[in-house]
Parts: sequence; structure tokens; C-alpha cells
Amino acid sequence: MDTLHIETPLIESIPLGRKVKGKVWLKLEALQPSGSFKLRGIGNACQTYLRKGAKKFVSSSGGNAGIAVAYSGRQLGIPVTVVVPESTTERSIEAIKQEHAEVIVKGGTWQEAHDYSVKLTDSECIHIHPFDDPLLWNGHATILDEVKKSGLSPDVVVLSVGGGGLMCGIIEGLCRNNMATVPVIAVETDGADSLSASLSAGQHLEIEDITSVATSLGAKKVAKAAYDWCYKHEVVSHVVSDIDAVDACLEFSNDHRLLVEPACGATLSALYNPIEFLMDKKNILVVVCGGAGVMIDKMNDWKQKLDNNRLQGIFGSSG
Repeated sequence: MDTLHIETPLIESIPLGRKVKGKVWLKLEALQPSGSFKLRGIGNACQTYLRKGAKKFVSSSGGNAGIAVAYSGRQLGIPVTVVVPESTTERSIEAIKQEHAEVIVKGGTWQEAHDYSVKLTDSECIHIHPFDDPLLWNGHATILDEVKKSGLSPDVVVLSVGGGGLMCGIIEGLCRNNMATVPVIAVETDGADSLSASLSAGQHLEIEDITSVATSLGAKKVAKAAYDWCYKHEVVSHVVSDIDAVDACLEFSNDHRLLVEPACGATLSALYNPIEFLMDKKNILVVVCGGAGVMIDKMNDWKQKLDNNRLQGIFGSSG
């Protein structure tokens, strides 16, 4: 059976390369049929469970995982139900429905939507987790298989962390392609920084609430495997502000004519406002994870609100 995901372009970014001393390489996962990297792992999981007799899929998602499950179900001829939190954009909900999947809106956070979705499963209705499943990680690892095939040997990989599934897959891919010493920059937005909070506390914990506009990074607790990798692999945790993530999305749309979500903008922000760790790297691999839940009007609206909040903070503190 052919994979449901496609092999994505790997291109050099001249604009981002100007920000650092080395070359910046973009793995354009935004060009997956579902709009994000999620299709790699979720497609792999859905195909595996179908071979084992699954008759229906159910999932929980802030958008991109749900779209990937819905797309996979339509391609495989399997009905899909996706439970999404109230924070999910109308664009993402519509994208899920366009793939002929049922959408249920439940709860204010992804965790609440997830807890409800689990109750819908039975022996033939299989739950597809958005990020915490080895089958997903194995699928996401194909990103590095393609990078290896291209001949590129990165000195570092920069990626966003929500639930940690992408990070688990990227590190798995590094290890299986003889790149186990390549460090990973794990970027989160302030207000959705459960990995950073766990590392600071020295224990795998759940943050109190998701306050970031990057709702695709809205897991209050990362996968345990992602947390554990931080003690087995070189992982540099980096947290950016919402406004920096949104600004990076807008700059990237100008530089590369491609619109991505703030969840992906978090990663790009680490290049547009380059962190010191990257300055001596010759080949920087950036996973442009994508995101189908945003339009340019929404991005500009976020920017205006965040800029206003920042100005209020500056003038409020000076008064």
C-alpha cells in the first residue's frame, strides 16, 4: 500500500540564511495534502490499523491532526469522527468537514476534547492520537529519510513542539539515518510551553492552561516520550512570544509566498530572531510543519491585537 503522504520539497532559504552564518534548508511539510506534517504519522497509523481490521476512526485535534485523520479516512474509505475544542478555527473545522468527516465541538481545551473522543471508541472504532503513538513517530521519521536521500547532512534541526510527536519522530529519524548526534531546537510559544515548563521543573508535568494563539501547540502536557528524549538526545528548549511567532509567519509569507500557522511561526521565529545556538551551524534544517487553520486576514488580526497588547504593556508599565 502506497503512503498517504507525499515527499515534500527541501529548499534553501536565502532570506533566512542571511540571518545566520550558515545555510538554512526548509522541509516544506506545509505542502502535504492535508496542509501539515501530521499526515505522515497519522497516515501511517490509519493504514496500520486498517490492516488490523479497523472499521472507523475517531480523533481529537486542534485542527491539523483532525484534518489529517479525515483525509486519511476518505482516502482509505473509512468513516471518521473528529472531536475538536472550542478554540479551533472555523477554517480548520470546514477543512475537516470537506474530507467527509463528522466534527464534534467539545470543551475549551484539546485535553477536554481528547477525553471525550476516547469515550467514542470500541473494538472496531479506533482512536487515532494526535501525537502520542509510536506509529505516528515512525511516520514523522520519514522526513529525515527524505533529507538523508537528498544528500543533506544537517548540523541542527529546528522544529515546533506541541504534544511532542514531531520531535519524537525527528529524533527517531535522526537515529535511524546515522545522525544521532545532531541536536534539535525544540521551539514553543509562551502560553503553550509544556515541554519547557517540564524541563525547568525537572519532571513531566501539565501546565495550567493554554493561553497562546498557537492553538495547534495546545497540549497542556507533552508526550512522555518527548520529555524522556530530552535526557537521551541533545535537545535545546526555546520559547518565543506569540507576537514573534505571528511576525515570523508574515515575514515568511513575504519571503516564500507560503502562509503557515503561528505554531509553525514559532520555529521560523528562531531564525528570523536567530538564537545564539544557531550562529555557528553550517547547515540548519527547519521543519516547516505547516498548518491549514489560518488565513491572512486572521493573521493580520492577531498581529494587530498582539501589537496593541504590547503597546499597552509598555505604556501601562511606564505610567
